[in-house]
Amino acid sequence: MMDRQIRRLALAFLALFVVLFAQANYLQVFAASRLANNPANQRVLLEEYSVDRGEILARDGQTVLARSRLTQGKFKYLRVYPNGTLYAGITGYYSIVFGRYGLEASENGFLAGRASELLPQNLVDEILGRPKRGATVVTTISAKLQQVAQRALGSLPGAVVALDPRTGEVLAMVANPSYDPNPLASHDPSVVRQAREALLRAPGKPLLSRATQELFPPGSTFKLVTASAALENGMQPSTSFPNPPALLLPNSTAVLHNFGGEHCLGGAPSLTLAQALTVSCNVVFGEIGLRLGAAKLVEQARRFGFDQDIPFELPFASGTIPEVSAFKGALSFVATSAIGQQDVLANPMQMALVGAAIANGGVEMVPHVVKEIRDADGRVVKDVQPSVFGQPISARTSAELTAVMVSVVNSGTGTAAQIPGIQVAGKTGTAETPSGKPHAWFVSFAPANNPRMVVAVVVLNGGDLGSDATGGAVAAPIAKAIIQAAIRG
Repeated sequence: MMDRQIRRLALAFLALFVVLFAQANYLQVFAASRLANNPANQRVLLEEYSVDRGEILARDGQTVLARSRLTQGKFKYLRVYPNGTLYAGITGYYSIVFGRYGLEASENGFLAGRASELLPQNLVDEILGRPKRGATVVTTISAKLQQVAQRALGSLPGAVVALDPRTGEVLAMVANPSYDPNPLASHDPSVVRQAREALLRAPGKPLLSRATQELFPPGSTFKLVTASAALENGMQPSTSFPNPPALLLPNSTAVLHNFGGEHCLGGAPSLTLAQALTVSCNVVFGEIGLRLGAAKLVEQARRFGFDQDIPFELPFASGTIPEVSAFKGALSFVATSAIGQQDVLANPMQMALVGAAIANGGVEMVPHVVKEIRDADGRVVKDVQPSVFGQPISARTSAELTAVMVSVVNSGTGTAAQIPGIQVAGKTGTAETPSGKPHAWFVSFAPANNPRMVVAVVVLNGGDLGSDATGGAVAAPIAKAIIQAAIRG
């Protein structure tokens, strides 16, 4: 009887030992990275303040976006952001209270010196008795273009994204309003909490980037998606459509009008697809949407990345378009969605990716903001290579759309983006809002025959022009300034 009880007790202890062993291994091996990088793990965060956290640099390898400064206080290093608000949407912040955000979060393993690629350096440092050092993150951001984009946008509410369509490298990304990460990085918890509370109360939600995280109706820039669907489904730039002064929407008493109530091209009886895109004719594009149908329109948007999980190192909300089922019994929604209204939403990053696919022969690259990672001794331990997201349109459609986008800038709604000696391709957008003050958009790339950069701009609620704003008047000059700086230096 005693032997049986001893055996049972031994088996119980053995079972407990197995459970403890499995749990310890799970925590130390399988869940280690997740737990270490969890912003709620304050113990690990506090330990990190004894590490000389790596710098975040612009693509020139010289301009410092974030660095650590040695202090005499309780915590050895303080995170510093020398440019204040300029790069906040890229670096994010490193906070003793609220953890990490932006690149400080996504690249934390490297910055904190814990990534597996840094193991050789860490071993050498340990043998030599040196403290652990973080790696340097070199971004794709051009410091000069970032400053140009900030100046061009000024104090207007909105955002700008510039990227290389060939690689997906983000060259500049600016949003208004922005915030200063320095108070959030303070070692004084009360200062950190007060700064965050002030930002949460501030108008315009500065902690959310309008370049990548918020969504707005894209207006007529979405006609690039609609035109893509048309050209991919058998229509031609020369395909002709009726050009009435207004379009009575099916199964509805609603009427679709052109901007300002105008009759496109002086009342011509018909317009080609190319002409309709050049002058941004709502009525004709409503007809194109109805001819395509919801399924083809939604499918094309999703090929560009709408409602898709597009990889990116920073928080990013991809554009949205309703499910096909949402259009059943509401055909009028197809027409209004085709001109970028109704429930279609996007941000400058999403529309920059649409423009980039057109500029890159139909191939859409994955956007990225990290160029390479260097260890503390300057050796490159990770080189980020371009990767393909997909091919939403054919090379032929790409060429046809490019030709029409050139005509938009040469003789259509985007003439304010003209640059002597540089052929710019573009598309304007003036999205209606409940306030009556439209969002002004412009999506562009240049040089049109060999695109090296794409710029997408949104200015909310008409900027300085209010209800009189258009994408051509407000957003196009901003894109022009950035393109001109990039190509002409």
